[in-house]
Amino acid sequence: MSDHHAHESHDHNHSQPHSHEHGSAASCRGDAVQPLEMSGKPPLGGTGMQTPIRIMQMDCPTEEALLRKKLGGMAGVTGMEFNLMQRVLTVTHEPKAIETILEAVRSLGFTPEIANGSTDRAEPTPEPVKPWWPLALSGVAAIASEAASWAGLPAWVAAMLAAAAVLACGITTYKKGWIAIRNGNLNINALMSIAVTGAFLLGQWPEAAMVMVLFTVAELIEAKSLDRARNAIKSLIQLAPERATVLQSDGFWHEVAAMSVGIDARARVKPGERIALDGKIVRGRSAINQAPITGESLPVEKAEGDTVFAGTINESGSFEYLVTAGAGDSTLARIIHAVEQAQSARAPTQRFVDQFARVYTPVVFSIALVVATLPPLAFGEDWFTWVYKALVLLVIACPCALVISTPVTIVSGLAAAARQGILVKGGVYLEEGRKLKWIALDKTGTITHGKPAQTDFVALNSWGEAKVRSLAASLASRSDHPVSRALTDAAKRDGIPLHSVEGFEALPGRGTKGVINGQIYHLGNHRLIHEQGHCSDELEVRLSALEELGKTVILLTNDHSVHGLFAVADTVKDSSRQAIAELHALGIKTVMLTGDNAHTASAIAAQVGIDEARGDLLPDDKVKAIESKMSKDGAVGMVGDGINDAPALARSDIGFAMGAAGTGTAIETADVALMDDDLRKLPRFIRLSRRTHALLVQNIVLALGIKTVFLVLTVIGTATMWMAVFADVGASLLVVANGLRLVRFRG
Repeated sequence: MSDHHAHESHDHNHSQPHSHEHGSAASCRGDAVQPLEMSGKPPLGGTGMQTPIRIMQMDCPTEEALLRKKLGGMAGVTGMEFNLMQRVLTVTHEPKAIETILEAVRSLGFTPEIANGSTDRAEPTPEPVKPWWPLALSGVAAIASEAASWAGLPAWVAAMLAAAAVLACGITTYKKGWIAIRNGNLNINALMSIAVTGAFLLGQWPEAAMVMVLFTVAELIEAKSLDRARNAIKSLIQLAPERATVLQSDGFWHEVAAMSVGIDARARVKPGERIALDGKIVRGRSAINQAPITGESLPVEKAEGDTVFAGTINESGSFEYLVTAGAGDSTLARIIHAVEQAQSARAPTQRFVDQFARVYTPVVFSIALVVATLPPLAFGEDWFTWVYKALVLLVIACPCALVISTPVTIVSGLAAAARQGILVKGGVYLEEGRKLKWIALDKTGTITHGKPAQTDFVALNSWGEAKVRSLAASLASRSDHPVSRALTDAAKRDGIPLHSVEGFEALPGRGTKGVINGQIYHLGNHRLIHEQGHCSDELEVRLSALEELGKTVILLTNDHSVHGLFAVADTVKDSSRQAIAELHALGIKTVMLTGDNAHTASAIAAQVGIDEARGDLLPDDKVKAIESKMSKDGAVGMVGDGINDAPALARSDIGFAMGAAGTGTAIETADVALMDDDLRKLPRFIRLSRRTHALLVQNIVLALGIKTVFLVLTVIGTATMWMAVFADVGASLLVVANGLRLVRFRG
């Protein structure tokens, strides 16, 4: 694989920090500003350093806007990256500026904590759990205030009850609102503080209390909803056990912390246990459930020499393995880190929403000022009526439902893909996958197994099949050529006995020869039998028919005649035909790009139903083929598994790496990594991309539609302040719930 994508269509705004999701969430209600596009690297000149800072109170653009304004103008700060779902701010800064940065964060009422790297499983310090009784007391007081007003009790009774409700649950909102106003930011806390204060000044005591209580309840519910999205990633982290049974220097097995186990340590796994670390089996065998890594539905048989992955489940036997990667560098850890990085790469829809929200809030705030002052001043209208309408507009000015819908939907989609063995390296690829018109595929290892197998055999004498195969396999067993190994493997599989071979000799470009039971035999290709003079018209017809199917033909001969014909080919994976059919059903065309000869390419393409096949291609030729498709037909994806595919993978709109499990380079550099060799994950990714886009559009329409309805209701005088809060809360919860549906997507 290569470092990916220099062309403009890609967004590599990946964040660096790896953080775990713990603690109670702050609310995610507020306006957004367009984030700076940061590369995640130190600034030019190499004088900057990056520090990931975990801020448990930072959930969404409300806090992001405050931090940007506070830190953006500070000397020594050269860049900022926000991972709101993980609550991590990565600051690029001069080495001596970190203490000043932390103090500036504290001045906003936040508690900063330097985040550790991805190898640290230590939990961040959680926010203290707030008691529930103040909110319950507030609710009772607000309802009592409403009842006192309705019953015609003295105004001071309703006012006192309303004040008690606001004091019990609204102090935090007022404090955050004051910090925001002091820093020149109109976030939801500032807007709510102004609206509630205005309601008090207008004598709307019960309504002021109800608005504050509803807003506080909304924060609580919304925080719980967002935690569901975070938990989609947290569940991946918890797959690998924290302890492993390891052989110690004293010869005894002891259970130790997985983080402390080094490479080449010998670990043991019992039936039913999860594997703690990546490794290679050195003793024993078992069936392993690899679904957490590859998404495979059936267990995979593993024996000595096979690779096992952290987080997978040992189904049956017990085995020992040598550790090949530390806990922080395991395949699972790389997957988690990649998904967390992907959360910060803003997808096109998210960038649009951020830009829209940046303009939306000040525009609506300005409209509210005009509504409050223009009718009374210009037309002598009632001040009370129009100031009240303006306060309702302030509540509607919060674009939280719109802003939060996109990251929740994207993170849910990334988590759903990861659980099915599809590692997507950014929201941009998750969303742009729906636009693919063509998929280009390498042949070897992608469509085929990449390992030749015997496909045909014909005995051309009266000796019988067993004897002919035994003689051929005996010669083949002395060669390490892939074609020879295919014959030997087939003989072993069918229990064919082998003979001892004397005087073995390799014939370069032709085959092999040796003496078996005193008789000289040759095992070679078409050229060899021509040189021996054994080729006939009938044999030529047979050979041509097999070669046109892309198969390699070898023959067993002695000094007198040809005794057997064998054909070997790289066999097609069972999943390839279904995958191509599913792609066609989605309206996506396919092309095979391979270095093999054109006959083989056409034969394999015909077997699996690929639309177009191009053979005899060098790596540069594959790039040109990709560029040609892109210029004529639109977005093109490339699927491959080899080094020679890297240039084409890099040039395509989306590069898909096959069989990336255990391959760190593929996980780190591919746009989309398919963790096993199953091509059916490709149409599944396309369907997930289309579903993600559909939900994003639904959420935007839903959020803007509700806002528009209440803007109209406010202007005609129907909407009340608490109704606006209720609608805003409802819209936020609806879009979050809609986005979370993706977590259950199965394709």
